[in-house]
Amino acid sequence: MNILLWHVHGSWTTAFVQGPHTYLVPVTPDRGPDGRGRARTFSWPASVREVTPVELRETPVDLVILQRPHELGLAERWLGGRRPGRDVPAVHLEHNAPDGDVPNTRHPFADRDDLTLVHVTHFNRLFWDCGSTRTEVIEHGIVDPGHQYTGRLARAAVVINEPVRRGRHTGTDLLPGFADAAPLDVFGMRTGGLAARLGLPEVRCRGADLPQRELHAALAERRLYLHPVRWTSLGLSLLEAMQLGMPVVALATTEAAEAVPPGAGTLSTRPEVLARAVRNYLEDPGAAAADGARARQAALERYGLKRFLDDWERVMTEARS
Repeated sequence: MNILLWHVHGSWTTAFVQGPHTYLVPVTPDRGPDGRGRARTFSWPASVREVTPVELRETPVDLVILQRPHELGLAERWLGGRRPGRDVPAVHLEHNAPDGDVPNTRHPFADRDDLTLVHVTHFNRLFWDCGSTRTEVIEHGIVDPGHQYTGRLARAAVVINEPVRRGRHTGTDLLPGFADAAPLDVFGMRTGGLAARLGLPEVRCRGADLPQRELHAALAERRLYLHPVRWTSLGLSLLEAMQLGMPVVALATTEAAEAVPPGAGTLSTRPEVLARAVRNYLEDPGAAAADGARARQAALERYGLKRFLDDWERVMTEARS
């Protein structure tokens, strides 16, 4: 198939484009949010083709993967009047947990009979009100980074994009408390200057924005993965850390309680319990490695790439029937 999708979520798309199709990714001269084109920091196969809005008017498209509400109108314009869901089969992929008036959170594509709405976690489907729209859950899949864990650095790794802007959603306000338990390395976009914003010395909270190929190796050197997120969808970085062989210390919120099984780390809604688990891993590298090995096995079994791609093949085939 020729599948049209926008480059919105680099990590998720990296797994999705491992399938057997041709993936058409819009590109515009400014490479802005609606035309980023191919990823520059992720490894994508040659089957991912950049297409301009002009080229799309004459390009055969078998399926549209929508990821943001405005893409419905954008696709119709760029496809020369072909309407997703009517003239071209369409699936809307919802990456996010609902925000705002939870649990009275009406989805923008609720009560539609012309597309399928796919959630990435069961928690998200539970909390979004999608009305009569057909819904599916396709849990994340990961391109296995391999068991790289060494844990040689007695530090905790955290991955948060834009931690200052996102604040309480990502648990940024909890980081000073965790920094008392272990020095933190916070990876992600716009993490520079985070320590100063939190009133922490740089040695207790360092920020860095690394491309994925470097991020995995850096994560695996840290003793544990800390996931302080209160309210977002299930972060792919958490699953990647597990597949790297890292033990997890996480808030037991949203889908994390499903993703991290017993023996793979510590989950709690009590920050003091999590801080104690962080200290224990720093003091006992053997326990950290053992729990990390169990985390890797659990993530491979539940979030493997083959299952993910098979699930998508089924949903895309049904959308076209």
